[in-house]
Amino acid sequence: MDSLLPLLTVIFLVGNIILAVVLLKRRSIPDETSEMPAQMLGEMKGQISEIGRSHSDQQKAQAEQMAALSKRLEDSLSGMSQRMGQSLQSASERTHENLTKMSERLAVIDKANTHIAELTGQVTQLHNILANKTDRGTFGEVQLENLVETVLPPNAYEFQVTLSNQKRADCVLKLPQPQGNIIIDAKFPLESWHLLQSAEDDAARKAARKQLGADVLRHVRDISDKYIIAGETSDSACLFLPSEAVYAELHANMLDIVEKSYAARVWIVSPTTMMATLNTVRAILRDARMQEQTAVIQKEIGVLVTDVKRLEDRVKKLDQHFTLAQRDIQEIQTSTGKITRRGQRIEDYDVDDNAPDVSLSGPAQDLLGGGFDDEPEPR
Repeated sequence: MDSLLPLLTVIFLVGNIILAVVLLKRRSIPDETSEMPAQMLGEMKGQISEIGRSHSDQQKAQAEQMAALSKRLEDSLSGMSQRMGQSLQSASERTHENLTKMSERLAVIDKANTHIAELTGQVTQLHNILANKTDRGTFGEVQLENLVETVLPPNAYEFQVTLSNQKRADCVLKLPQPQGNIIIDAKFPLESWHLLQSAEDDAARKAARKQLGADVLRHVRDISDKYIIAGETSDSACLFLPSEAVYAELHANMLDIVEKSYAARVWIVSPTTMMATLNTVRAILRDARMQEQTAVIQKEIGVLVTDVKRLEDRVKKLDQHFTLAQRDIQEIQTSTGKITRRGQRIEDYDVDDNAPDVSLSGPAQDLLGGGFDDEPEPR
């Protein structure tokens, strides 16, 4: 409202000026009706002057207000600029920190992508291997070999052995009689397993499960016919499945196949149960070695007993020698005592050249003419 007041004043002033100009023009025309009294003209001039002074005062007030407003605006802009600077600096620091963290995360993601790419390549390679029946069999054999080599000593197994019927076994566990050698054959029914995993409805799943059971049962019969040979191998064999998932599926949903494998004397094993079986075989081999060494141990014990008896005899003889030596020492001590006592008697005997010749008797006689054995031993 204050900003409109000067504008209205100016408009009013301009209107009065225009009106005055029009009246003056009419005054210059000789017309009695257009004459304007001098008093009115003076009033108009006074109003115009008053309006000019009022306008000047308003301009001065507006200038002061504008100066104050400009100062407040400048102060506000200065504070705002300072705050904006601080905010921008803080935002820049946060942005830099976020970019640093993002760069680190991108590096981690890039490394993970590299690992994923490598893993994808390995999975693709594994898929290509498993797609080929020969390579798939090799894959199962490699897993079996790694397990056997990890648990058993080298002389307890043999790989790729040709039996008397010209059939080649993947692995032979060399167990002593009456168990005999146990044959292990690795099989992997991948096609039927993939069909079961990709089945979309119950009918397809049932058909795939039936196909999987038929494939496993065929492998069981092949192992029973080829690798159980009377007099050469054990009366049972093992079918190694290099997949815990297939093993779990058989024991969860196809118990009839498992029971038929038991009837055929073929034990289906997974990597986990294969490890337990190999540990049992290692215990059997250790017990067998201990039994083989029993005769040797008994013989060594007999020799040890003989040596102990011989040592006892020698200790007894040595004890006898010690007894004789002790008796001899005692006799020596007795004789030494006699000598010592006779020497003391000689010292006690008074020898004088002017003394009359007397016959020796008593201790002197004993000293010169007596023996050691005539004196009784001291108690």
